[in-house]
Amino acid sequence: MASSSQDPIRFGTVGSPQTTPVSGTTAAIEHIRILGLQHLEIAWVRSVRVSDQSCDDIAACGIQHGISLSIHAPYYINLNSQTAELMAKSDERLLAAARKGWRAGARDIVFHPGSYHNQPPEQVYERMKEKLLEIRGILDEEGIDVILRPETMGKPAMIGTLDELLELSREIPGVLPCIDFAHLHAREGLVNSYDEFADVFRRVEAALGRPGLETLHAHLSGIDYGPRGERNHLPLNEADLQYRELLQAMIDFDVRGSVAVEAPIPFHVADALTLQATYRRLRDNMPDESDAEALEAAEAASGEEA
Repeated sequence: MASSSQDPIRFGTVGSPQTTPVSGTTAAIEHIRILGLQHLEIAWVRSVRVSDQSCDDIAACGIQHGISLSIHAPYYINLNSQTAELMAKSDERLLAAARKGWRAGARDIVFHPGSYHNQPPEQVYERMKEKLLEIRGILDEEGIDVILRPETMGKPAMIGTLDELLELSREIPGVLPCIDFAHLHAREGLVNSYDEFADVFRRVEAALGRPGLETLHAHLSGIDYGPRGERNHLPLNEADLQYRELLQAMIDFDVRGSVAVEAPIPFHVADALTLQATYRRLRDNMPDESDAEALEAAEAASGEEA
């Protein structure tokens, strides 16, 4: 089997692995390496409260251990905020995540783009584009060379269809989508077969060219959903997401980049290891193994009890 350093897709977790023996992002990076994973999405989802020295330590630790990093910005960002005060706070949260994330060695800054607020999607799109152009301009002036990644969202009331985010990415340099496949599935109950996953990658390539597939950043987990879309994330073995078909499509389209797993604690480490092992097995054309065997191997590697 090819070594982990040769993996075109780097698997990891959103947030610190629950098996990290001590708190802190540098400890989480070290533990990601020990687990055999390759990526950590740092979850600054409540606020961005980190010193410059801590950012420098995080960046150095990521380089030392060969772990790529991304940032999940605070949830309370809304590019369609309805008052000037709320919009200013939203702007500052995204700017803070980008500035501190860049110093911490992260290139990808993931965020939830916001809500339509019952307004026409076309109108909201134009406002979102104007706001991202403004924020992108500020970051460019400061030399903050990050990729802003609005995330595909799992509820129809939320901004973030794949088409919206591909168009934004086509129009604004320095913006690319974070494709959350669980959210794509939950939004309409679709995107859950090889052909549908392949269609996603065709659309990405049509909009962004090969670079769109060679620098992909994705979220992946199981998900519970209903008529109004996403309810909550689930472990893979409790959900209907056809992740083997997705991984096979990634291989067939030569997708490269990072996949961060958002399964709920305590399952996100086991699911990340399962996805990585399944991806390598499919890529190397190795014989398949059962879910139980894959989960047992993942749990053994992560130090969890079955």
